[in-house]
Amino acid sequence: MRKHNKAVTGILILCAVILVIFPAGCKQREEGKPKIALIMKSLANEFFKTMEEGARAHHKEHLERYGLTVVGIKDEQDVARQIDYVELMIAQGSDAIVIAPADSKALVPVCKRAIDAGIIVVNIDNKFDAEVLADKNVKIPFVGPDNRKGARLAGEYLASKLKQGDKVAIIEGVPNAFNGIQRKAGFEDAMKAAGMNIVSSQSGYWETSKAEPIVSALITEYPDIKAILCANDSMALGAVAAIKAAGKSDDVLVIGFDNITAVQRLLKEGKIFCTVDQHADKLALYGIEYALEMLEGKGTPSDKETPVDLITAETLQ
Repeated sequence: MRKHNKAVTGILILCAVILVIFPAGCKQREEGKPKIALIMKSLANEFFKTMEEGARAHHKEHLERYGLTVVGIKDEQDVARQIDYVELMIAQGSDAIVIAPADSKALVPVCKRAIDAGIIVVNIDNKFDAEVLADKNVKIPFVGPDNRKGARLAGEYLASKLKQGDKVAIIEGVPNAFNGIQRKAGFEDAMKAAGMNIVSSQSGYWETSKAEPIVSALITEYPDIKAILCANDSMALGAVAAIKAAGKSDDVLVIGFDNITAVQRLLKEGKIFCTVDQHADKLALYGIEYALEMLEGKGTPSDKETPVDLITAETLQ
């Protein structure tokens, strides 16, 4: 009983937070207007702030078409809070949930509960684990980029500037995040094909502060390392800081993934070699449009691949 009371209390607290932060969300209860919830990962990450801004801009242009509630967690490992948000959207009677899951496995059961409650669920950014979906006997369409392909593009561009046998390292994302796993695989595809020596592959958990000490240690252990391949731009910023502190800014190349504003500046300055753009400003609205199609009965659930592009200093000019 106590556990049940705690769960109810948690949902009520979340409801209060939603009402305080998103009072306009009450308008989406207007009769005949679908209620769509966008549940993202860390809004402290510029990538997801850009995603939020894109979603809100789209909603502003289509106020008559749907209502929107947007929420995000404090950091990319706050999986429990993201589960709570899905439960909250079920309780509030959302018509559709568009979610960028913090964990490709842990969010599947609660999203299945949403589907069982008659809610359309669309997966964006980080793809749900196929085995867990099969185990739960649920199909959730993924609308997003081919992360492996994007990482391979960056890795191949990097390899063109290195020579066979050069030492490189990979800074991975959160271990249970499918997009991080795929980006690591794409980096490995490119490095192995070019004959590079991958001396280390460690998780920086998507965060600048966690990537920086890892890269510092790598530079000490492998003073002749030639490149650091980071699964997102936040970790690339940490790598750049570590390399600068070691006085090796001219010796070690850094690549990232996301094309955030801070990295664009470093690209122009030559401190980051390349990154990958999966178009954060459009990613959520792709999912929202897909959800609206499903709600309007215009299609059947299926995956949809969205654009991914290599970004270099030249492409920004």
